Amino acid sequence: MKTYLRILHYARPLTNFLPQYLLYTLLNIFFGLANFTLIIPLLSVLFDKTDKIPLQAPDHLPAFRPSFDWVKDSFNYFFADVLATQGKMGALAFVCGVVVVSVLLSNVFRYLSMRLLAKVRARVIQNLRHHLYQRIIGLPLSFFGSERKGDLMSHFTSDVQEVETSVVNTMTAVIREPLNIIAYFALLFYISVPLTLFTLVLLPISGGLIAGISKRLRRQAQQSQSTLGSMLSVIDETLGGIRVIKAFNAQDYIKDKFAQQNDLYARTSRAIDNTRDLASPFSEFAGVTVVAGLLYFGGLLILGGQSSLTGETFIGYVILFSQVLTPAKALSSSFGNIQRGLVAGERVLRIIDTEPTIRDKPNAQVLPPFKHQIELRNLQFAYGDAPVLQDINLVIEKGKTVALVGPSGSGKSTLADLLPRFYDATSGQILIDGYDVRDCTIHSVREQMGIVTQESILFNDTIYNNIRFNTEATEAEIVEAARIANAHDFIIATPEGYHTIIGDRGGRLSGGQRQRLSIARAILRNPPILILDEATSALDTESEKLVQEALTRLMQHRTSLVIAHRLSTVQHADEIIVLHQGRIAERGTHDELLRQPGGLYQRLSQLQATNAALV
Repeated sequence: MKTYLRILHYARPLTNFLPQYLLYTLLNIFFGLANFTLIIPLLSVLFDKTDKIPLQAPDHLPAFRPSFDWVKDSFNYFFADVLATQGKMGALAFVCGVVVVSVLLSNVFRYLSMRLLAKVRARVIQNLRHHLYQRIIGLPLSFFGSERKGDLMSHFTSDVQEVETSVVNTMTAVIREPLNIIAYFALLFYISVPLTLFTLVLLPISGGLIAGISKRLRRQAQQSQSTLGSMLSVIDETLGGIRVIKAFNAQDYIKDKFAQQNDLYARTSRAIDNTRDLASPFSEFAGVTVVAGLLYFGGLLILGGQSSLTGETFIGYVILFSQVLTPAKALSSSFGNIQRGLVAGERVLRIIDTEPTIRDKPNAQVLPPFKHQIELRNLQFAYGDAPVLQDINLVIEKGKTVALVGPSGSGKSTLADLLPRFYDATSGQILIDGYDVRDCTIHSVREQMGIVTQESILFNDTIYNNIRFNTEATEAEIVEAARIANAHDFIIATPEGYHTIIGDRGGRLSGGQRQRLSIARAILRNPPILILDEATSALDTESEKLVQEALTRLMQHRTSLVIAHRLSTVQHADEIIVLHQGRIAERGTHDELLRQPGGLYQRLSQLQATNAALV
């Protein structure tokens, strides 16, 4: 129930629709009840029992009062008048006309309530997706490292769709059907208390069994949604790694992996459908059993002279009671459907409830424009209990270039990720002009940094929009940035120039071209601090030359932190920091480090020189 109410929370403000929806629903129920109540006078006309009607009818139109007696007396007043003036045929036509009008009004108000609910349903789903997207955008990188992308995609697609289908679409049943059942039983109690009490003894038995079915359905739904997330992860990995799959002849392996998840999902879905489908026929069987018991018990009362009910009234009562089964059946089916939707809703709300571990402090200040230096003071960082960086002390003066080198796993990329607060240090400080970055707003810290990574992150859009990304740059400024990044020549050679669509993640471009677009994007932003994370390590020699020229122009008059795999690209750095097992092992210029006998930098340089000679 808590999850259901939280989902409905996304329909707020409820005052915009709930009073109107309840009014339409109550009018729909009122005229729906009238349809079946009119069966009693209709049967009286057909079975020639109209002689009692004038005796029951008041001699004047009764004053309004909210009760069944007022409705009954008002109808009898008009019915007796028609019967007296037009006879039985006129009375029959009158009853049929009232039935038609009642059915029309009942369906008009039903349509209006459904139309209103469709608007609410669209609002709930829109707001739910919006909040989910907003939350995911605000979560730190560490969250995405522990979550499967397929699971996250399933939250936006299948989970939200399941919420719409199984929860929001059942709002009609959850609100209207209980009101329907209450109205029917109020009328049934009005007609006969003993018969209604008899039915209330039997109905809870079937209700308890249906509740057991719903609980089982919820357990199955949890397994189903988890399996779907795993299957989507396999699909995402397949599409992202299709080149490797084909290169290793692993098509059969990946097919088997997908088939296992697909079969498991099919089995759980089939079990859910079987359980869900059981609720409706079972509730119908239970309802018919209660009706049969009602006929037997009512027949005993009437035949034994223990009830004042007439035959036509008893038939009308049975018909009315049979209509209780319709909302009861809809309600039981809805509870079955809701279980799967609630599991999907819980998965979505789990993400929405995830609080970002990296956020602005209360009253965080805006970081002033960078003027002097960046200082890393006694910096330490760990993933859980595993230390990654220890005792890092480093000062980067404005306009200087500092390079980070070292073996894989030494903590270079982690150190670079701490500057823009992708992660926060476990202890120690990162100071920019004396301001601790944790005391400043995340936006103002990242606003002063430009990042070019080894993997060029581009979007399935035009070249123009990828360079202009999140700026208000003019076309001339974009072209100039492309020229500085050595990208203009290949751009104008594409079919539509700057307006060429580059495909998913820039798949229509080469690695060097993608990297130069990333550099152009960084140039356009014109940040005072640059972070270059192995920006040329994945390129061929010719592309590396072009990209390195672009990087050299980009780094002019800027403070740069460069992570390098190829030592030849950082020979001119003002200082080179050699990391080993999360600590600073050596530091100095290229020439100074080469002169250290047996040093790590010297050994790495010799290894790369040997490899280059072999090539």
